[in-house]
Amino acid sequence: MTDSMIPSWVPFYEELADRLLPFKDNRGALIDKIVHLYQVIGMKLPTLESMPVPGDIDPYTFYGLFNKGISDANRRRITSAIADEFGMRAASPEDFGGIPLLNNLNATFYAFTDDRRRKDGDIDHLWALLEAEVELASHGGEAARTRFVSAFDGTVHQFGLGWKLTMGLYWARPRRFIALDSRNRWFMADMTKAGPVVAAVVPTEKKSSVPTGEEYLGICDVALSQLGTETCPWHSFPELSKAAWVESERVNAEKKAAQKAAEKKAEDAALGDAGVRTTRYWLYAPGEGAGMWDDFRSRGVMGLGWGELGNLMAYASKEDMRTGLQQEYGGDGSLSNSALAVWQFSHEMEPGDIVFAKRGLKQVIGRGVVDGGYVFEASGGKYPHIRKVRWTDAGAWDVASQLPMKTLTDISDSTDLLDHLNALFQVGKDVGVRSEATDDLPTYTKEDLLEEAYLSEGQYDAIVRRLRIKKNIVLQGPPGVGKTFVAKRLAYSIMGVKDPSRVELVQFHQSYSYEDFVEGYRPTEAGFEIERGVFYDFCKRAADDSDNDYFFEIDEINRGNLSRIFGELFMLIETDKRGARNKLRLLYSHDYFYVPSNVYIVGMMNTADRSLALLDYALRRRFDFFDLAPAFDSDGFRSYQGGVGSSRLDRLVSCVKRLNEDISADESLGDGFRIGHSYLCGLDSDAIEEGALSDIVEYELLPLLREYWFDDPEKLAAWAGELRGAAK
Repeated sequence: MTDSMIPSWVPFYEELADRLLPFKDNRGALIDKIVHLYQVIGMKLPTLESMPVPGDIDPYTFYGLFNKGISDANRRRITSAIADEFGMRAASPEDFGGIPLLNNLNATFYAFTDDRRRKDGDIDHLWALLEAEVELASHGGEAARTRFVSAFDGTVHQFGLGWKLTMGLYWARPRRFIALDSRNRWFMADMTKAGPVVAAVVPTEKKSSVPTGEEYLGICDVALSQLGTETCPWHSFPELSKAAWVESERVNAEKKAAQKAAEKKAEDAALGDAGVRTTRYWLYAPGEGAGMWDDFRSRGVMGLGWGELGNLMAYASKEDMRTGLQQEYGGDGSLSNSALAVWQFSHEMEPGDIVFAKRGLKQVIGRGVVDGGYVFEASGGKYPHIRKVRWTDAGAWDVASQLPMKTLTDISDSTDLLDHLNALFQVGKDVGVRSEATDDLPTYTKEDLLEEAYLSEGQYDAIVRRLRIKKNIVLQGPPGVGKTFVAKRLAYSIMGVKDPSRVELVQFHQSYSYEDFVEGYRPTEAGFEIERGVFYDFCKRAADDSDNDYFFEIDEINRGNLSRIFGELFMLIETDKRGARNKLRLLYSHDYFYVPSNVYIVGMMNTADRSLALLDYALRRRFDFFDLAPAFDSDGFRSYQGGVGSSRLDRLVSCVKRLNEDISADESLGDGFRIGHSYLCGLDSDAIEEGALSDIVEYELLPLLREYWFDDPEKLAAWAGELRGAAK
């Protein structure tokens, strides 16, 4: 094995062990050096004890100062300071690939002094082990081996050690001692990765008992003998450890990608917005007291602090960022708001988003459009995290209510605040619309809907024809036939594009009122003011854009008190009562109002809910009603079913179809209570193998049947057995 095969960090780590050993009996001097080097680099000394400065320290915890969840930039700062402080000959590391790291919340090799699990001699044992491992690695021999085994066995069962102890051994002598952290054990125990001989001696990641000193040396010896062979192509433990890190990152990335794909699939299925990203709105403080506003505006950027974290794209989650902040800044707070800010700034904000700059809690000083992605400027001083912004407005606007205190706040869903801020800059209030984005909206056609929604072409044509004529329709059917799924895609297919700014979805319920829907008085600090409802606002937007169709969709339309919600709109929603010539004065404001002819209302109604009364007849005659039935026999569902290729899914589909026949024949139920196809959509073979079908039966279908046949336990039991058997 040549030196070129050894990572550049190895000589530094090995020399550091030699430099630490003279402090074995003079740990106070070592602690003084630690305090001094942290003062030199201007970083806060990590919490290593229950007091600000530790009273004692072991050598492996010293290594842990820079081998835990901190940025590589800070690791380089610390190791460079160590090199200066100890007068080291080896170059300070630039790359740390393949080095196992401690958890920031468990970054010492001993319990704190006020922890009763801390025993006298714990730290002495760790120093003795370092001395023994250096001797064994340097000189070998049976006597050195015996001393190492004794030191290992006397230390490994101290509080919080176990497998972690092998990480410390590896740091100090990475060419001789193998790290058996969970990542390496997972990697090396897999014969397809590390070769049959190594796999035979390395314990699996699930094994709970740690080896004795003799067993550990046996693992090291066998693994060393296999390095560079056909069955184990790596030439050193550091190279093997880096391969384990690369492989685990790949596997984790695949898992995250699969999880994101599943989440996106679920979101697309629910909302019908695949390929559409809506504008997000942000409230932002440009430095303390807005002190960086002039600089940022002149440069066309927005910036954040927290530079100690380094490049934010290196963090896999908000929790990783929070842990990093906790390490850097300490304190009793959780720092969750700070972690959320840096995460959203780097991972969620996108070009086209709108930013409002603020000063304090009562003043807005600018507005801009995000123009670029996240950039880390290492030389950016106090604000190294940067995004380009096209600042469109600057000035000083006082706001009526107190603004959020956070440095960066997503206000996309704060409709009242957003309306107020948009009004200050005299821009439209199309919340969620990418009005200033440059990307085109994705097209969506009739063919796209037919492929996704399992409607027949004849059904689709009839629905569209009657919606054009009547202006108002209701999609009704039993649970699981995709009423909401179809409604939004229906709007997109008629528009020809997926434009969420022209679709509004609300859900009626027993407390929904005219005041929510049209207008009403709401309390304010000064008394009461008229506030416009969601349908009023939607119609005003549609009236200002008369060349385009707008779709107002009402889920669970039969759950609300419709007479109370619609009020005088009963008349205005009729086809021949649309338009400006049919204005009526509203109840509270006495303003004149009409429903534009380019507004289409699509309601959705569950026919299997016994608790709901029939629709008001005055409203019923203003809508056309379309039944959506289970589509197990449609071409689209059959194509999906065939693509999954699961005999279990095939059995369960057949069983549900027979169940639907029984439900239809039941005089107390009927067609409106059948089971819809969407219960069994969106599955793949992996999900089915993991028990998804049994979960659907137990937690979705059977609770529904218990409501249907609460008075017929024998029929319920019979169908429960059929469904469970089919899902197995």
